Amino acid sequence: MNEGNNVKNIDSFEIQFFESLYKKLPRDKKVLSLLAELYTSVGEIDKGLALDEQLVKVDPTDALAYYNLACSYSLKCRLEESMEALRQAIALGYKDYNWMLKDSDLEALRKSTLFNGFLDELGIV
Repeated sequence: MNEGNNVKNIDSFEIQFFESLYKKLPRDKKVLSLLAELYTSVGEIDKGLALDEQLVKVDPTDALAYYNLACSYSLKCRLEESMEALRQAIALGYKDYNWMLKDSDLEALRKSTLFNGFLDELGIV
């Protein structure tokens, strides 16, 4: 059996499982977060983004939710929105700057002048 197909089958099963949970628990933070992550991991960026946007509405104090939203916006090259969400994540307490500097989901944002200016503001560079 091809291992790549096995991973796809597992992803498909997990997505179906969490989609069924989401139908029953549409405001559950853990379900929203896991399903958004699964969608993004299989390239369903728009679906992941929609759930990330919903998640920050469910809990506007969740720094990690805003960080994930910044990642989703970056993946869609919506850089101003990504920067705004990242600023909100930092304001709410997100402090994993090392991960932020290497997270592939933020690659598009990191290549922008918006990000470089932000690093200066934070005193990271």
